[in-house]
Amino acid sequence: MGHMMQNLKILNAKETKEIKKKILEQWGCDFNADFAFLLSSKNRLYLVSRDISKIDYEKLRLQVVGVYFGEIMDNGELRLSIEGSQLIGDCAKKNVVEIEKENVKKWLYGQDIRIETESTGFVIVKSNGDFMGTGKVKEGEILNFIPKIRRTHSEE
Repeated sequence: MGHMMQNLKILNAKETKEIKKKILEQWGCDFNADFAFLLSSKNRLYLVSRDISKIDYEKLRLQVVGVYFGEIMDNGELRLSIEGSQLIGDCAKKNVVEIEKENVKKWLYGQDIRIETESTGFVIVKSNGDFMGTGKVKEGEILNFIPKIRRTHSEE
């Protein structure tokens, strides 16, 4: 069981600033929530209460910690999780794409969506006030990154 544990590293002030800078650049959101970021060995970012820094977590075998916030891609871009998009969504001033009702189901099924947009890179997908994760704009489509496990499956 032991080696299931991902090595999580608490990001220091400089690294945290980098993440906040990415959020500001991509979504125009000055994300100042009082949280600490943890980074897993797979470049997944988790958001935790600042109190975690008081815990001697070396002695604890944490399986899951905090909210899965997003992933840092190989090229350095930040891809927000569904929860990450919900945390950033309200303060985002750009690269938020509103999708039509008929596209919501497609999105939840994990399909890409054809769309006309000026936005670039990773966009927060929104419909009717709900934030539904991020996708990547490419050639008139938003590429869907919803993990298979979180997709809605049809009843048929």
